[in-house]
Amino acid sequence: MTNNTTDGTTGDAAGGAIGSAMTVLVTGATGRVGSRVAEAARAAGHGVRAAARSGPVLFDWSDPATWADALRGADAAFLAHQPDVGAPGAAGAVGAFARRAGELGVRHLVLLSARGEHQALATEDALAGAGVRWTVVRAAWFAQNFSEGPLADGMRESGELVFPGGEVLEPFVDVRDIADVVLAVLGAGERYAGRVLEVSGGRLLSFRDAVAEISRAGGREFSYVPVPAAEYGAALRGFGVPEGEVAFLVELFETNLDGRNAYVSDGVREVLGRGPREFVDFVHEAVTAGTWTRR
Repeated sequence: MTNNTTDGTTGDAAGGAIGSAMTVLVTGATGRVGSRVAEAARAAGHGVRAAARSGPVLFDWSDPATWADALRGADAAFLAHQPDVGAPGAAGAVGAFARRAGELGVRHLVLLSARGEHQALATEDALAGAGVRWTVVRAAWFAQNFSEGPLADGMRESGELVFPGGEVLEPFVDVRDIADVVLAVLGAGERYAGRVLEVSGGRLLSFRDAVAEISRAGGREFSYVPVPAAEYGAALRGFGVPEGEVAFLVELFETNLDGRNAYVSDGVREVLGRGPREFVDFVHEAVTAGTWTRR
């Protein structure tokens, strides 16, 4: 990818003076990251177009007919491709969407990507080649995967985390840090244009370590049960996940959970000037909210 970075001392914030209010299209606005990006943008005084498959702003990656209405009038956009940035078809969809965004006057696109995911590189390249100002934010494994979604549901009901993570180490990142980075990037004009930023938590933990921290904080014993990716794929089929998506996820788990991400990235500190939120603080907040209490 070509690095088009400037020093950020002049320029605009997606169409105005640096730090000025803008209208931000947030795709995947009901997801773990998208919902926080929308929340952070509103808190910063920006207009938010919260796009999803249902709701006032309809948007579907698989339906290009929904793109123009979602994009029209937006200064910037946050892109979270579903089901994954590296999934089959993602590169074509993101590239086409980015070109359409440029045609409609959108000035800056920020793509959520994943550290170490070689399947996502084609999607990142498609964005970079679309002719619109772009930034890629590659994230570590989300801390909130333990508190929201199917893994959290399984822990709460069975007391087990069944997952093909082996004993690899990962610096779990709080999705609120990702959202803060996205908003800072969009508000910094040209400073992070053409950049790939890697964000993570500040401490390496295994999935077993993470579950142990949840047990200590919550006063309830949870166990971690590592399984082969293929076995986990069979469970996903039982949950009704489409076969094509299961095959992709099995490949993703087999490659991305091989230890390649056992390092800490400095993107949070570089962009925000502070360290990332601590995993233990995330755990205590989730325990206080009753996240892993049986219902």
